[in-house]
This record gives sequence, structure tokens and C-alpha cells, in this order.
Amino acid sequence: MARNFKTLDDMGDIHGKRVLVREDLNVPMADGKVSDDTRLRSAVSTINELSDKGAIVLVLAHFGRPKGVPSAEFSTAQVTRPFASVLGREVRYIDWEDVADAVATLQPGDIALFENTRFFGGEEKNDPAVVDRFAALGDLYVNDAFSAAHRAHASTEGLARKLPSFAGRAMEAELDALDKALGNPEHPVAAVVGGAKVSTKLDVLKAMVAKVDHLIIGGGMANTFLAARGVDVGKSLCEHDLTGTAEEILDAADRANCTVHLPYDVVVATEFKPNPATRTVNVHEVAADEMILDVGPAATEALADVLKNCRTLVWNGPMGAFETPPFDAATVALARTAAALTKEGSLVSVAGGGDTVAALNQAGVADDFTFVSTAGGAFLEWMEGRELPGVKALAR
Repeated sequence: MARNFKTLDDMGDIHGKRVLVREDLNVPMADGKVSDDTRLRSAVSTINELSDKGAIVLVLAHFGRPKGVPSAEFSTAQVTRPFASVLGREVRYIDWEDVADAVATLQPGDIALFENTRFFGGEEKNDPAVVDRFAALGDLYVNDAFSAAHRAHASTEGLARKLPSFAGRAMEAELDALDKALGNPEHPVAAVVGGAKVSTKLDVLKAMVAKVDHLIIGGGMANTFLAARGVDVGKSLCEHDLTGTAEEILDAADRANCTVHLPYDVVVATEFKPNPATRTVNVHEVAADEMILDVGPAATEALADVLKNCRTLVWNGPMGAFETPPFDAATVALARTAAALTKEGSLVSVAGGGDTVAALNQAGVADDFTFVSTAGGAFLEWMEGRELPGVKALAR
């Protein structure tokens, strides 16, 4: 693949250089502790490599939504110690007051984490004054935060145009994986698109039918497509006002020779709660007081056969209400099939989005996929075929 961005390999001698690194350290907290350190761990390879090469590593990150108002609740100070623990190195926290003086005391190899970039009101507006303030602190810029790359902020887009810019290792891995999945994939390509509502993924669905050979639709959004085909879905979650749009997507798929897969057997219940009484029925046999809550075993097995004949898979969203047992069965089964095919080398599998990562972890197969992106909005916008500002700004 011909890359159009520079990486850490292109930086040359950086000993003593001040390198501004945009990471996504916006981790969930519970009782004052980090409850999921995935994003901290994804930063390790870039930060430690730069430190080992003698750079003065200056980490930029946001935390929460302070809307330009500094507060202890949104301070990156609370992430500094967990970040240092994951890196296995000392990390110095630097407030925005007297920041230049603090940076001047750092030595080659030192790592510092700046206060929340969003404490500046101009960060999210990509204000040139904020870009200049950040840029004055560094010699080089590295963007390692794909999950924030869909936002044209001062620390994600503006800096890349102000300083010599490079993709960090996590960003590099993400862009390479995404290129394999949809940029230049090996066909046949399958996409699994699930979730509650069609309305949240309309652009994804429209983009996918033009790019993939098989579109597997799951979750509540499948009910809207079933209703568009004249199926009575009972009390199921269904956007009846979007059945016309669903028909348009199905027609577009036909024109693009993309096969759309909808469930033909489903698991239903009259109550949505853990482990209620359920039935597995043909989609035409859903009773008026029943809800479709998962794809049935026969359809799941057929979908597994589809994956066995594909070379590339892109996955976003669960097949059913996976957080509530037993409605995780189809998601888990299909994820395990994809993982097994990936391990044997016949499938390139790329997945992304919060619910998707949680579902793959629940199935115990997240580590077996070719690549799993923790990005939510950025991953969806990439699937929609949009140009991401933070990525575009890295172009050579």
C-alpha cells in the first residue's frame, strides 16, 4: 500500500526535540479510578519509542466535555498516574499556567502530560490563536488519536498544518487496517452493521451497499428492514417512518450487486429483561405482543457460511440485544466464527465502535480479530466514506 502520511520512521534524529503527541486518554472513570485502560495502553508504543529516542515527549489530550471551563472534574491530572503505570515510566503533569517554563526544565527522554486541551474554548473551534499557543511548545507533531481524528480541533487538525507532522504507531496501525478493510480490500467483502436504529447509521448503510459484496444487517435496525419487506414485527423496536428509506437502500444494494442478509428466524419474547421466556420463530410468525431481540440459530449459521466465503469483514454493531442474556447468542456465535476464520488466515476482520468492542470482549475474541478500533464516531464516519480532518491534515 502506498501511504500518503509520514510515520515515526520518517522523523530522523529527534534527540532533544520537543515532540507534541496528540493521544486520546479520555478513559472512563469509576470511584476515582480508570475502569478501562484500553486507550492508555494504545498510546504505549508511540510514547515509549519517542522517549527511547531521546525526544522530550509532550502529550496533548482531552478529558470529558469541560466546554472551555477549567475544573478539577475534567483535569488530566487524574489520568497522569494511571498513564505512568501503563507506560512503566514517570510522567510529569503540567498545568497551562507557566507551561513554557515547565517545559524548559524537561530533559531528553522525559514525558509530560499537559492539562486538558479543552480547557481552551478555542480548542474545539480550531482557533488559530490556540494552535499557535500549542505549536510554540514543540518542534514536531505526532497524531496518535484516530478516535479524535473526525474533529477539526486545534490539537488534532490545526497543529498538523503548523508543525512537521507524523502518524503515531496506533494511528499508523489503524489507517493500515482500515485501508485493508475498505480502502483496498480483498473481495468478497462482508459488512456487519447492527445496532438499535436505522436512523443512526443511514449514511453507513448507504455507503456500504456500494462497497461490499454482502451486507449483514442485525440489531433493532433489521426490524425496520423486515417491516419494509412486509413483515409484521409485533412490538419490536422499529422505525416505521423509515421503511421507505430502507426500501431505497435495498434497491441500491440490488443495483450494486450487494446481497443484503436479513434474519429469517428470530428469538422473541414478550418482555425485555434478562432470561425471560423466549421462542425461536420464523420472522413471519412473530406475535403481536412479542419483540424480536436476537437473530435465530438457523440464520446465524447461514451467516457464518457467508463469512466462510469472504476474504474481508468490517463489523460495527451487535446482532441482537447482546447486553441482556440470552440475546447475545447470535453476536457471540458470529464473532467466534469470524475470529476462527481470521486465526486460520482466510479472513481479514476489522471491527470498531464501543458496543462492538464490548460484544467482541464478551465473546472472548477481541484479540483474535485482525484489528479492533476503539474509535466510535471516527470509525463510523470512516465507514460512511467521509474524509477525517485529523487524517487529511497528516497527508504528505
